[in-house]
Amino acid sequence: MSESAAPEPGLTRRERRERREASKLPFTSPFDPPAPGAQHGRPTILTVCTGNICRSPMAEVLLRARLPQSVKVHSAGTQAMVGYGMTQDARDLAVERGAEPDAADAHRARYLVEPILAESDLVLTMTREHRTHVVQMMPALIRRAFTLREFARLAAGLSDEEAREIADDAGTDAAARLSALARAVGGLRSAVTGPDDDDDVIDPYRRGRETYELSASQLVPALAQVERLALLATSGR
Repeated sequence: MSESAAPEPGLTRRERRERREASKLPFTSPFDPPAPGAQHGRPTILTVCTGNICRSPMAEVLLRARLPQSVKVHSAGTQAMVGYGMTQDARDLAVERGAEPDAADAHRARYLVEPILAESDLVLTMTREHRTHVVQMMPALIRRAFTLREFARLAAGLSDEEAREIADDAGTDAAARLSALARAVGGLRSAVTGPDDDDDVIDPYRRGRETYELSASQLVPALAQVERLALLATSGR
């Protein structure tokens, strides 16, 4: 688990308090209804890429290794190579970085479809194009879908104290807590700026080990913020 993130620089204490209060407001927009996850009780994280054989399964199996089994982590692809396992390089890099070999070996690619999205409290895509695809499929996810690196960049502006307060205000249901935290991170988009080009994870498919290494170097550090908030969501009051 990563260290506590510092409050976003440049914001006054009052602005941070108002931002927290805004995250607690009741749902008023048809584009952001209560999270489906709040109904099933088990917090669910979905990772998305194109073929579902490199980047998204790497993120999936690494998060599975870092999070308790009470958190469901799965993946899908916008143009999935259905039934295929992870590429050898993706599999090896994931295992080298802490993934369970059995989990990596068991992976089979699948298409991204609406029922998978509907049960997800937090959606993490590998590129901005994937995120656009997700939101077009299900507009209700607009504040709970991010590129993985975007999520890490924004979540760093939310301290443990702020995140715990937001989660606690959502109650004791872990899925509702994770959904509330995802929306709070989404609410930071207007306050936290950064270079969009850095929000994508490069696609290494058929591009050699060096590109796989680069892809992993972009992907893996971002998982720390996902782990941090997911653990806060599952810690209860």
